[in-house]
Amino acid sequence: EECSRLVSRDLQELLTGLALSLFGADCELRWREDYFPFTRPSFELEVLFNGQWLEVLGCGVIHSQVLRNAGLDPEQSSGWAFGLGLERLAMVLFQIPDIRLFWSTDERFLQQFDGRSPLSRFVPYSKFPACYKDVSFWLPSHGLQDGSSGFHVNDMYEVIREAAGDLVEKVQLFDQYRNEATGRTSHAYRILYRHMDRSLTNKEVDDVQWEVRRLLVEKLGVTLR
Repeated sequence: EECSRLVSRDLQELLTGLALSLFGADCELRWREDYFPFTRPSFELEVLFNGQWLEVLGCGVIHSQVLRNAGLDPEQSSGWAFGLGLERLAMVLFQIPDIRLFWSTDERFLQQFDGRSPLSRFVPYSKFPACYKDVSFWLPSHGLQDGSSGFHVNDMYEVIREAAGDLVEKVQLFDQYRNEATGRTSHAYRILYRHMDRSLTNKEVDDVQWEVRRLLVEKLGVTLR
């Protein structure tokens, strides 16, 4: 425990310095606990960008089992790992509001970063209308030995990305509660769909939303409400 605490403090101090060097000493930062399968504890570093907190890196103390797999004794060795989101760094540095723009073929975006002129802040252009869909479910009732459901929001994001790809602009938890009678917890999320280059039809969004619901049940074991 003491070793993990010291390693966590070391990684946060160094990565905070990295972020301040990249974004400036006056930028607002915050650390949050997170979940990654190969680190424990795990954290994410967020930067305040356009009035919202944007994750720019994930990190954590290397999981003891990872050390054992590498032939190291966790009682004698420790360390930390991190991963930078290069696109998210560019979003903050160049004020790019949507990560999906990096995969856009729209000339209005590409011409601003064509390499023939000095880099500058992104100049926005018009967007197509958004479409919102909600999904709510009970977390899995078959839990882990520690009594938790085993549900992690990062897994849900992966499922939504698998079903919807780049059509998803934002996923937001807007309601959660625990049923004291059954001991189960409910989550409700709002998904914002928007295509970068055209308007989406209702049928397109409905088809994707049904696939999201199907995969949530199949892969995460949730019970839809």
